Amino acid sequence: MKEPSENLPKRVAASARRLNRNPKLVELARRRRPHAMEEERGFLGELGMVTLEAWQRLAESQARGRGDVDVVILFTDLVGFSSWALEVGDQAAIRLLNQVTDAIEPPIVERRGEVVKRLGDGLMAAFGSGPDAFEAALAINRGVAEIEVAGHRPQLRTGIHLGRPRKLGGDYFGVDVNIAARLAEAAKPDEVLVSDRARETLDSTVVESRKRRFRAKGAPKDLTAYAVTPRT
Repeated sequence: MKEPSENLPKRVAASARRLNRNPKLVELARRRRPHAMEEERGFLGELGMVTLEAWQRLAESQARGRGDVDVVILFTDLVGFSSWALEVGDQAAIRLLNQVTDAIEPPIVERRGEVVKRLGDGLMAAFGSGPDAFEAALAINRGVAEIEVAGHRPQLRTGIHLGRPRKLGGDYFGVDVNIAARLAEAAKPDEVLVSDRARETLDSTVVESRKRRFRAKGAPKDLTAYAVTPRT
């Protein structure tokens, strides 16, 4: 007998918890990415973006459809962190990640955002409005710009997208999450790259935007990306 569709979200969430704590998978992930130091030591956190994308596809296939509420998803990613961490070692890498976390999380909370998950050298957050997400991104960049560890000044890439991702427990899944992650990957150092839907929520009298070429697997072909900065 086919299980009722309303039970699918519970099944997906339970599967995620089992997968995230599988000792063999966690150990494999740590060997592949030894410097992904973070609070959540599970499989999803260790592999970061790669695992996120794979899990998004699995969750989407088992829990089809989108959510009922608009959510602004923000991703940050440290530029060149893995290569730098291999050169300087764990102690300096952990010190930098701790300082970056201290610079990133307060601006999110202060603007009514929610830290959804930490992804090694990246982070995913959710907001109720585009302006709040953009203001948080600017504050985050200002804070990170003041950090220096072992002669290294970190730089962030940031992606922001407005959509209706499906919420399972305390996490979000679906194509809209994947779009935000891909925007962060495509952004230049210190750049905030937003989707056209997120850009529509911003006040054009206070922000400037430059259209960017953007193509990503799983993203709608007609999606347009914009590099957004405060208007001077």
